[in-house]
Amino acid sequence: MTQPPQEMTQQDMLRVRLEVLRQDHRDLDTAISAIEESRNPDMLAVKRLKKQKLLLKDRIARIEDELTPDIIA
Repeated sequence: MTQPPQEMTQQDMLRVRLEVLRQDHRDLDTAISAIEESRNPDMLAVKRLKKQKLLLKDRIARIEDELTPDIIA
């Protein structure tokens, strides 16, 4: 007999979201490098992508903080 699928917890969903954001961050890094290495780089596009990358970094940090339990010293 098969078991019904278990529902994802809030932390599970945050971990999945975190991995998606990290992949998006890596993809932006690759795109920025490709543009910068092109013969005639579009610096405005690079600036926009770097801004997006920074916003993603902030979102990643917020989720990581949410997943890390507070440790009372």
